[in-house]
Amino acid sequence: MLGNRNMSGNRGGHLNLRSANPALSSKTFEDARINTSSSDVMTVDGTVNRVGISLCLLLLTAYITFAWGITSFMFVGFIGGLIVALITVFKKHLSPITVPIYALLEGLALGGISYVFNEMYDGIVLQAIALTLGILISLLIAYKSRLIRATENFKLGIAAATGGIFMVYMLSFVMSMFGSGLSIMNVNNSSLMSIGFSLVVVVIASLNLVLDFDFIEEGAEKGAPKYMEWYGAFGLLVTLIWLYIEILHLLAKLQRR
Repeated sequence: MLGNRNMSGNRGGHLNLRSANPALSSKTFEDARINTSSSDVMTVDGTVNRVGISLCLLLLTAYITFAWGITSFMFVGFIGGLIVALITVFKKHLSPITVPIYALLEGLALGGISYVFNEMYDGIVLQAIALTLGILISLLIAYKSRLIRATENFKLGIAAATGGIFMVYMLSFVMSMFGSGLSIMNVNNSSLMSIGFSLVVVVIASLNLVLDFDFIEEGAEKGAPKYMEWYGAFGLLVTLIWLYIEILHLLAKLQRR
């Protein structure tokens, strides 16, 4: 499929390193493949359907909190979503139950965040949604047409970049506990360096979608159990949420200029 099909131990042409997404580790599908019958396995179409259902659930609660301006639900959504996400990662067989709940909770959080940003800059939410969906569709088309190939070097580069961004996030979080934080991550900082950082993060988050597509495709090829369709949708949802939030930050900084 991608890369060299003749690599030893590399079924379907997929390379050993999977996704930089923490929800999609390199052994996820290998571990889940045990005791799976050939008649009840993961498919790409099934995963796409689960992604669609999850996005609908997320948009439902997001619209409610956004339309009613219930910003207090942000904390409920983020904390609850984090707890459910951890359960999903460690109890993958519960994905058909936990992933819809995760989508609903994250919708509460994103709706509140979107309301706050839209109050500051009218119309920014529609722009962010359009850009997120546009990036998703464009990269999916590029991946299916093989314009973008998830080669080993590509995966290593994206994984390293994602890890570096995570370290910056953690550093800023620790600094914020002492009354400060990294200025480049401040949404009110419209300097070229801050905008450049947000742009880089948006690009890396976008490219993580390619790794997620590849990861889902491998799960279908390896005959992962049916519930992994929900888990694959969960991994893609995590990346999309990250991408949307970072696009909001980038647009807000650009608006301030």
